[in-house]
Amino acid sequence: MSEETKKAAAPATPAGNTGPAGNAGPGPGGDRRGPGGNNNRRGPGGPGGPRGPRRDNRNEGPASEYNDKVVHINRCSKVVKGGRRFNFAALIVAGDGKGRVGVGYGKAKEVPDAIRKGTDRAHRALVHVNLRNNTIPHEVIGRADGGVVMLRPASPGTGLIAGGGVRAVLEVVGLKDVLSKSMGSNNPQAIVKATLDGLAQLRTLEQIKSLRA
Repeated sequence: MSEETKKAAAPATPAGNTGPAGNAGPGPGGDRRGPGGNNNRRGPGGPGGPRGPRRDNRNEGPASEYNDKVVHINRCSKVVKGGRRFNFAALIVAGDGKGRVGVGYGKAKEVPDAIRKGTDRAHRALVHVNLRNNTIPHEVIGRADGGVVMLRPASPGTGLIAGGGVRAVLEVVGLKDVLSKSMGSNNPQAIVKATLDGLAQLRTLEQIKSLRA
């Protein structure tokens, strides 16, 4: 029997099914998606439906009433036999934006723990500051250690002309229009303490009148 005769006698294979070893038909080696078709299970509405609500509870904690700012993080290393051991110290200022401000210094072996300790201490050390709308009542010079900071009232719309630790303290206390100048040490702790010393010297017109009476 010739080759043409053998091909004509063989049964025709249906289109889309290549037999037991094929990959196009519904055989053992074919399409294995099953009777369900497209198994897209993204949403509760069935295949191809919209996504369900995302379960993200990380940011559902109670919001703090204070505005906390990290001024400086210092790293200290100690050389031991097995290598180096690092400790971290965080300088934090906290305020409610309504005339209360505090400073805290926390130390720990990890940065988050140091920030948490500094924040807790800043919340416990809040003091009241006398303000006049969005600025300060009068010019003042604060001194602490080697830091010297001058603060001046400014007209509305000026903004905070300050930087570093001075700006962080003025922002958390609720001031918006202040001129400042740092004339002493660049140490972050000295600058922050000098700024707090200047704010503590502020007096309103009524307080000055009562003192002179």
